[in-house]
Amino acid sequence: MSQQQPQRAGADQSHDQLEPITFGNGFNVTGELASKPIGPQDAAAMQSAENMVLGQTTKKGPAAAMQSASTANERAGLVSRNQGGDQGVAVIKSNKDGEVLVTESVGGQVVAEYRQPDVSMVTTTPATLIDPGPITIGEALEVAALSASDKPIDESDAAAIQAAEMIATGSSEILPGGIASEAQSAAIRNSQMDGSEDRATLSDILADASAILVKDKVVTREDAEKVVAAEVRNNPEMQTTAGGVGDAMAIAARRNQNSTI
Repeated sequence: MSQQQPQRAGADQSHDQLEPITFGNGFNVTGELASKPIGPQDAAAMQSAENMVLGQTTKKGPAAAMQSASTANERAGLVSRNQGGDQGVAVIKSNKDGEVLVTESVGGQVVAEYRQPDVSMVTTTPATLIDPGPITIGEALEVAALSASDKPIDESDAAAIQAAEMIATGSSEILPGGIASEAQSAAIRNSQMDGSEDRATLSDILADASAILVKDKVVTREDAEKVVAAEVRNNPEMQTTAGGVGDAMAIAARRNQNSTI
């Protein structure tokens, strides 16, 4: 994956003529994400996700590329040390024909997809565990708990979680004590708070989603579409949260669909 390093055209080039390395420079991404500069916190988030799921940072993987880009950006004075980290990252492992498939994404867009032949390398990491085989709704929700962990839950998140729970359990009602009920209560409490310090986050509600769901099922494209629609309908900006519930479900659905081809 190629990187475009910021360079000076001449000795008299001014500082503001330098352009930072963006996600679009290094990865095949589109939309707003493509124009976002890669910052140190973006690289740190992906490195953490790779270490948590893969047990290490891959030498030529997205984390390494993002680290190189963010270092160049920071040295050129184009980003701050604390910049980035709000795009949402996810690293998912699944199994097909005896091989481990790894999908890494930023902001809900896939930036790398590759195979690991040694299935024994699959780890059991809380909140990011993807067992060999198709990805379930509960597992997808746990991925959202990691990739958008600090996102305070709002009405759109609660609606997406409610849709996911109903699909997983086959129930037409919110289950008492379930994740949808907790998310709905959290969204109401958050809306009544002035600051964000004590607001309930996606990580607070979804970290143990697989264990809390009374029933679970493999994510399909139709499931993902319903959850994304619920999230978008309840978002004033009519879009999903980067790395949030809708994005995690969409990535899981694509992974499941590809694994059956």
